[in-house]
Amino acid sequence: MAVSLSTNSYNRQAWESSEFPILCETCLGPNPYVRMMKEKFGQECKICNRPFSVFRWCPGTGMRYKKTEICQTCSKVKNVCQTCLLDLEYGLPVQVRDAALKINDEIPKSNVNKEYFNQQVEKEFAEGDGTVAYGQLGKIKEKNEMLAKLARKAPYYKRNLPHICSFWVKGECKRGEECPYRHEMPNDPEDPLSQQNIRDRFYGSNDPVADKMFKRMQDLTKEEKYKASGQKISLDSKSSDDADSYKLTPGLPGVLPMPSNDFKNDFFNLGSSSAPNLKAPSSKKTPGAKSSHKPY
Repeated sequence: MAVSLSTNSYNRQAWESSEFPILCETCLGPNPYVRMMKEKFGQECKICNRPFSVFRWCPGTGMRYKKTEICQTCSKVKNVCQTCLLDLEYGLPVQVRDAALKINDEIPKSNVNKEYFNQQVEKEFAEGDGTVAYGQLGKIKEKNEMLAKLARKAPYYKRNLPHICSFWVKGECKRGEECPYRHEMPNDPEDPLSQQNIRDRFYGSNDPVADKMFKRMQDLTKEEKYKASGQKISLDSKSSDDADSYKLTPGLPGVLPMPSNDFKNDFFNLGSSSAPNLKAPSSKKTPGAKSSHKPY
């Protein structure tokens, strides 16, 4: 890896220069006239540590500025977005995609091996037309049904919202409506989704978003299994004995109908029943009192 722009060695020539980033539709934003700022060799890649051209842009109104995090070579190797590192075709984490497609592409992690690996990958890309993905992923031509069900049908632009204002959480923000950050309470700090790592997302290991997707895949598999057997079941129900065991009562619908409003009003007209009177009626009569009993 080079350390100076003035040197003209092989490492200096191996730096990456590009004209447009590789982005997914969500990161690019809904604005068709988006403007980008390009900085040649602006920072080093978070994966291979090579300097590359950094692009910075605003996806839309009320959204935060985004930038590319990895170089295009690393992006093409895994077929992921340079910013969010999600799959370009399905929009899912690499760990979920590789598990569903049974892909096991090992990528070196040491500095020397990564440099040699990038050289071989760039030669392969130069010989091809750039339309085929690298490795085992490029050999798969059929779409996976499970990944298609897990994928979003439309871009998720809420992912581009500004970060939460830390001063507002402390009660010290003085900007008010002019604050460019969100004034919302953060999620639980112990939530695994709040501890995401770029390298784990790229290599497909210990990704909390992937773990959430795996649970969703299990629910979809159970739902398909019970649909094939002609039974309906709610996946949100939990059994105390076994999470995989479900007990269905034949003849009953999946959801019981709610009572009508007339049924509820009849009970409200009878008065409150929260404090019933359990005392026996007294046989003594107060002198001068009239009986409230009326014959029918």
